[in-house]
Amino acid sequence: MHIDHLAIWTPDPDRLVAFYARHFAATAGPRYTNPRTGFESYFLSFESGPRLEVMRSPAVAAGPDGPRFGYAHLAVSVGSEDAVDRLTERLRAAGVPVLDGPRRTGDGYYESVVADPDGNRVEVTV
Repeated sequence: MHIDHLAIWTPDPDRLVAFYARHFAATAGPRYTNPRTGFESYFLSFESGPRLEVMRSPAVAAGPDGPRFGYAHLAVSVGSEDAVDRLTERLRAAGVPVLDGPRRTGDGYYESVVADPDGNRVEVTV
């Protein structure tokens, strides 16, 4: 297993992409937009280590407690769809809350989402 990416909510993805490109030599992948929900994101790659996902969503900006910006989740890559399924079922059997999936996301990921003991979201992905 390895950490695939970390994710951060922002009101201005382009601003953060420019910041990380300028100061940390990040390279941005293509913008992903879900036309139904208004969600958009970029994946930023660095010379080494995990990627950073920069995300914006109208639902987050208009949440019941106001906007929440900052870190959103940690993603752990387990290598295959079968491994995602097996680990998700082991976690479920151990009483770990499974918040979503396993499923294929609109931008092509196969993942499940679980909550750690503090309620932080952990994506289990290929």
